[in-house]
Amino acid sequence: MKYYLSEPCPTVSDLEKKYVLEAIESNRVATGKFNALFEQSVRELTGTQNALAVVNGTSALHLALSVLGVNAGDVVFSSTFTFIGSVSPIIYVGAEPVFIDSDQATWNMDPNLLEDELKKRSKSGEKMPKALILTHIYGQPADMESICLLCDKYGIALIEDAAESLGATFDGKHTGTFGRMGVFSFNANKIVTSGGGGMLVSDDSSLIDKARFLANQAKDKSDHFEHSEIGYNYRMSNIQCAYGYAQLQEIAERVDGRRRVFEAYKRMVNQPPVTLMPEHEKARGTRWLTAMCFEDEDRVGIKQYMDAESIETRPLWKPMHIQPVFKDAKALVNGTSEKFFNYGLCFPSGHNLSDADVEEINKRIIRIL
Repeated sequence: MKYYLSEPCPTVSDLEKKYVLEAIESNRVATGKFNALFEQSVRELTGTQNALAVVNGTSALHLALSVLGVNAGDVVFSSTFTFIGSVSPIIYVGAEPVFIDSDQATWNMDPNLLEDELKKRSKSGEKMPKALILTHIYGQPADMESICLLCDKYGIALIEDAAESLGATFDGKHTGTFGRMGVFSFNANKIVTSGGGGMLVSDDSSLIDKARFLANQAKDKSDHFEHSEIGYNYRMSNIQCAYGYAQLQEIAERVDGRRRVFEAYKRMVNQPPVTLMPEHEKARGTRWLTAMCFEDEDRVGIKQYMDAESIETRPLWKPMHIQPVFKDAKALVNGTSEKFFNYGLCFPSGHNLSDADVEEINKRIIRIL
């Protein structure tokens, strides 16, 4: 049997078939009622006031930076322990990225490093960040209490990359709703998928209205195609929204399933030399992927062994500050994220895995160690 890293939809449900067929038969494949229904369902789930469905999470981040007025020459702070789609939009708008390392408590952005840098820049007169992109890595919320206080204190626009954490909460509040804007992803391997797609959310209707305008090629109100500024073709299709809308009906069960899978791993292997990703005391993450760090162990050798055993694994994200494309970017580092990359792996995490499946995988982890 092959154990895959993440299977959000091992089978297509009758509800998904029904909604997708309805979208097709309506002859409204590009834009239709499911666009509005999908946006409404995300608003209701997360408690945000406004939502915009777009083609992917990266485009949503691009729109967020654009409508917040981030331009060439501005500085944007970002998590370094993340996927490149979280930070590429900084380059799209011509801004300068500054990467912040992780802490041990959450594996997310280190509030102490962030505070030290903000204090230093405030005193020296160095350019302050116009925005901060915070990634909730592997579905685990960052320390939102500390980070939000710092953003408020220094007047920084917080953008949450909650691509992996739809359904996660911090102190009872959904990730993606703490900052000025939040972003979700519905890529094929996410807990809820539409085969591709993203969502931009905000309590500020003017920001979403502007983003919607830009996402639709910035068409001015006119009986012909009139454009006074450059926009983008970032609209999500009615068919994709129909699929995502159907999947979203089961998000609670899917998150519970992934958390159950994580706990099954934890019961057997959460002891030296293995460390499983922790969770802040105020957080309830999605456990999108079960991430482990192997202290001083050969991560490459473990992966090769698991591949031979038909168990799919993936190295933890390579930090942005050591990616070749960002070799000249500034970074505030403490060595934490590089350790995760050097010694960490993600293991099969789908909500459809049984406890017996996880036990079989755990036996192989124990065997190789």
